[in-house]
Amino acid sequence: MTDRAAARERLIVGLDVATWAEAEAIVDTLGDEVLWYKIGYQLAYAGGLPLVSELARAGKQVFLDLKLLDISNTVAKGVESAQALGAAMLTIHAYPHAMKAAVEAASGSPLTLLGVTVLTSLDDADLKDAGYGLTVRELVALRAEQARDIGMGGIVSAASEAGPMRDRIGPDMAIVTPGIRPAGAAAGDQKRVATPGDALQAGASHLVVARPIVAAGDPRKAAVAILDEMAAALG
Repeated sequence: MTDRAAARERLIVGLDVATWAEAEAIVDTLGDEVLWYKIGYQLAYAGGLPLVSELARAGKQVFLDLKLLDISNTVAKGVESAQALGAAMLTIHAYPHAMKAAVEAASGSPLTLLGVTVLTSLDDADLKDAGYGLTVRELVALRAEQARDIGMGGIVSAASEAGPMRDRIGPDMAIVTPGIRPAGAAAGDQKRVATPGDALQAGASHLVVARPIVAAGDPRKAAVAILDEMAAALG
């Protein structure tokens, strides 16, 4: 596999837009350059969940970022529904009971379950305000190890934690990293950000990029530039 092909396998473009029509326009614009797409709250609540199946039928991979957290039975039913839609990845907030229910529900399927450790928009002060007695690094480590032991397919964490977490969870689990910003781009509401190259070199397996691509004047050009940076880092 070439470095460019490997980069395509690792880039996930976030369809963080308000309508199905906007999402389809982005997918059409990006064409064969992009293999993976993320569908999160904004598009899902705007009627975009059937797009998961449409993209899967078109040969794309879909990361369904719904961060499930509820009683075990509800989480399990949500996982079953995500499987039926054709999602390739699904996020679960990394609480042990939720992850255990999700792993049991997904048993035997190709769905990769990802434990969300600590959102990249949070820092140590935010965790303290929320009542946690751990730092970001400590809580990410705890949840990553729990995800590993429970049998999750991977975790979601910032690039700043990817290296230490790779050492903790081993080489096989996915580490999906949001908060990716090309050099010189604004961080926006993210607090723990990294460039594409830095994130890959830190140990991330997949990078989630939304605004730097979907809000760009030329989304395809922006995606190509990020893929080029990723390929260089993988070379």
